[in-house]
Amino acid sequence: MTPRLSRRTLVCLVAVAALTTACAAKSDTSSTGTTTSPSSSSSPSESVNACARDRLETVDASTLTIATDKPVYEPWFVDDKPENGKGFEGAVAAAVAGQLGYTAEEVNWVRVGFNSVFKPTPKNWDFDINEFSITEKRKQAVDFSSPYYDVSQAVVTTKGSKAAGATTIAELKDLTLGAQVGTTSLDAINAAIAPSGKPRVYNSNNDAVKALENGQIDALVTDLPTAFYMAAAQLDKGKIVGQLPAGGGTPEQFGLVLDKDSPLTTCVSQAVDALKADGTLDKLVDQWLSQGGAPVLN
Repeated sequence: MTPRLSRRTLVCLVAVAALTTACAAKSDTSSTGTTTSPSSSSSPSESVNACARDRLETVDASTLTIATDKPVYEPWFVDDKPENGKGFEGAVAAAVAGQLGYTAEEVNWVRVGFNSVFKPTPKNWDFDINEFSITEKRKQAVDFSSPYYDVSQAVVTTKGSKAAGATTIAELKDLTLGAQVGTTSLDAINAAIAPSGKPRVYNSNNDAVKALENGQIDALVTDLPTAFYMAAAQLDKGKIVGQLPAGGGTPEQFGLVLDKDSPLTTCVSQAVDALKADGTLDKLVDQWLSQGGAPVLN
């Protein structure tokens, strides 16, 4: 015969069951009122760094492939050897690679023409560094990293030329000017100077320098650091006429170029941001680009 429980015992058992149920429900309810279970907690894999090297989707699983033009010049690179990590952009590329977890031996450099970077063709590189100014038009074709350098445009000539004595924009309007094709330097001629004649367009800055030396143009426009190098090392009796005024708003900035919607864009930008935050970019500017000022033309 099953023993009968007393009324007092039954009340105690009911109370214990209710308390146990209430405690279990409370332990499975978050502060927002959402019921959770132990199995829904974050897994260890979710805390893994998404930009860790072994998670990067590079074109070659074993290396980081960086592109630039051929040839490249000082002060951006040294001896046309981007792999040596010298020159401002050579050093920036090496530092970004290091942030992403790659040694110098694990970086592969390829050469790509300036204009071909923006064509809608498959890319055989992870990012390109080649004084690319960030523009809305270019953003339609490629991705840009966070900016790594603020730049201004400058007018370069030779002593004794028609442009040598110019101190204002107005004095440049009737002169023959030149710049590399597809660059913001060419855009700056049209926007800031608006010359009376069409500017001459060249495949490279080197071609523009030759045209200036041969008297085919009176002056050329390029970014300020390159202008210093041209005036000091490439041109006989080179002279910087002055800087073109900024167009207002955000300054012209250089960024690393990646394929459109590249899975690497966020991680590369984070690497650039880290180098900016810890002062590395400023140190590299001081080391490679600080060559004095130039008057602003108005």
